Amino acid sequence: MNITATHINYYHVCKRKLWLFTHGINMEHTSDTVYDGKLLHETSYPQRAAKFTEIEMSATTKDGVQLLGKIDFYDAKEKIIHEVKRSDRVEEAHEWQVKFYIWLLELNGIQGVHATLEYPKLRQTDEVWITEPDREYLKEVIHKIAVLQESEVCPSRINSKICKSCSYYELCYVGE
Repeated sequence: MNITATHINYYHVCKRKLWLFTHGINMEHTSDTVYDGKLLHETSYPQRAAKFTEIEMSATTKDGVQLLGKIDFYDAKEKIIHEVKRSDRVEEAHEWQVKFYIWLLELNGIQGVHATLEYPKLRQTDEVWITEPDREYLKEVIHKIAVLQESEVCPSRINSKICKSCSYYELCYVGE
């Protein structure tokens, strides 16, 4: 079983979205919002590709769960993860996503890392650090995601304002 930063993000946004994603139902390719986010990511800081490193890493938990991460911009000298986001509407999910990256780096022996969440459209940045309670929380979330992946029952919709901009919106609200 694999768990990625996307799983962590979706866990904090919507359990139904996470369940659909873990069961191979991917809707991002049909979403203008996702496309806009990718375009923003590619054009906001064009110099980054030459300056910072893209890294992929993995670790295995004691339970045998494979943790995978792909960080687009990592400044190895300053030990800073740069994560570009379109909006701060689900900021908590963004924070847990980069905390997962920090934790994954620590599991690979790289200590003292922190992250910068960047919202170019808002001209806003937020620093993110990880604490010991955060690490324990991530272990709990990994377990809960694993349980959700094994479940045959799709969670209910959350009926939130964020649903309207979700790539799974039409799937969740098809009968209405």
